[in-house]
Amino acid sequence: MVKSALQIARAAYQPKLPKALLGAVKVKEGEATQSVADQEAIKKLFPNTYGMPLIQFEEGGEAVNFPAINVGVILSGGQAPGGHNVISGLFDGIKKLNKDSKLYGFLMGPGGLVDHNYIELTADIIDEYRNTGGFDIIGSGRTKLEKVEQFEKGLEIIRELGIKALVIIGGDDSNTNACVLAEYYAAKNYGVQVIGCPKTIDGDLKNEMIETSFGFDTACKTYAEVIGNIERDCNSARKYWHFIKLMGRSASHIALECALQTQPNVCIVSEEVEAKDKSLDDIVTYIAQIVADRAAAGHNFGTVLIPEGLIEFIPAMKRLIAELNDFLAAHGEEFNQVERNKQREYIISKLTPENAAIYASLPEGVARQLSLDRDPHGNVQVSLIETEKLLSEMVGNKLAAWKKEGKYVGKFAPQHHFFGYEGRCAAPSNFDADYCYALGYTASVLIANGKTGYMSSVRNLTAPAAEWIAGGIPITMMMNMERRHGEMKPVIQKALVKLDGAPFQKFAANRETWAKETAYVYPGPIQYFGPTEVCDEPTKTLQLEHQK
Repeated sequence: MVKSALQIARAAYQPKLPKALLGAVKVKEGEATQSVADQEAIKKLFPNTYGMPLIQFEEGGEAVNFPAINVGVILSGGQAPGGHNVISGLFDGIKKLNKDSKLYGFLMGPGGLVDHNYIELTADIIDEYRNTGGFDIIGSGRTKLEKVEQFEKGLEIIRELGIKALVIIGGDDSNTNACVLAEYYAAKNYGVQVIGCPKTIDGDLKNEMIETSFGFDTACKTYAEVIGNIERDCNSARKYWHFIKLMGRSASHIALECALQTQPNVCIVSEEVEAKDKSLDDIVTYIAQIVADRAAAGHNFGTVLIPEGLIEFIPAMKRLIAELNDFLAAHGEEFNQVERNKQREYIISKLTPENAAIYASLPEGVARQLSLDRDPHGNVQVSLIETEKLLSEMVGNKLAAWKKEGKYVGKFAPQHHFFGYEGRCAAPSNFDADYCYALGYTASVLIANGKTGYMSSVRNLTAPAAEWIAGGIPITMMMNMERRHGEMKPVIQKALVKLDGAPFQKFAANRETWAKETAYVYPGPIQYFGPTEVCDEPTKTLQLEHQK
């Protein structure tokens, strides 16, 4: 494999660990825990893994001779920077416990466990992937582990390889599956431990014990660099409005973090749109007014950040999509018989007045997408809607109307961008390299201490890495009951942007100034070598949440 100069230099980087993990470790158990909601229902579903205590590791334990253990590891769901370092930390951790311990990687996600596809991860392989981005060491997949036959099929290869513990690296759904698997193996007394690790660039897997999910830091820094580059181009050419959509379907953490790093003229936060019951027209008018105000001051340029999941947070759009789904499910055949150029009018005539008016206001392309391109369940594929183009087209239409009324004097030339996959496999920042390595190492200590149904937890993350606090949190503690595909299921509660939280409050206090002025900040590329204040800085979100 040909390596870049950065890869070669980066391979030598030794991630920092919390000092409690450097020598013999003492286990401190906290109080019994309970789930964030629906306690009785969760307790009933997880009798063997519910109510376990929080765990914190401290330095100063007695040296113990651990027997060799075999561990399996799975990368589940979408990629996030730092996954390879979780595996490196886990490998180094189990080898420190006993040099004869072995690590097996199941290939292409949870499906590798069920289908018995695996490789042994040796030192030679691990060393090739230290401090690199991506999940290509073993690949990832989105197979859900939720059926008994999957658990039993997985157990066959677990028994064959003598695996004592399984580490599942994933987001909220993957860790929910990890918890279900841990409960099943515990109930059957199979002697297989299951540990989870918190991964998602979206930043929506967090709570007091999981301060951030890994990959969020690197992804946001990657996006903030290119947003800053666009802002600088925007401020140089002074003739374009850039509409930038960012990943984050269920929460707006990425958009908010990037706004705090780059200070764009506009950033929409989905959670605020929902809380204030804003309509699509409200959002369009808000952006158009900022465009008009800047034009009046002689500035026909600007930047707008938009979270990927915005459409699903607009209450009126949600109602429209729900009615469309129901109507087309019942009358799909009839709809398909209507001539293409009459389909829009047909749908408008069949909807309730409120929804008909919203549907009629949408640009032709978006209206067609809502009624034609459906998933196998017959539902609108909201993620395919090009929200950045939808908003810029509607803003353009509003500005054209205002121009006729003499309310707007400028020129409006939009450009469109979607930043998503660019950030998911970036080389991890020092923060993510250290954090991920510590998460993997912590998982090895949880395994050594016989724990199952726990998620690896490393916190106090705005302090230097030596002062980070390592331990474990019962996955059941994060769960509630939610309706999925028509039935109530236990799932890890998603963490949305808190409108009363410090990160949003900081943004809200500054956005009017950023809208009027060209107050852009240019973060530049991720720095891996140099002064700690440049290289090891955590996200603005973490700093504000810790008030650093």
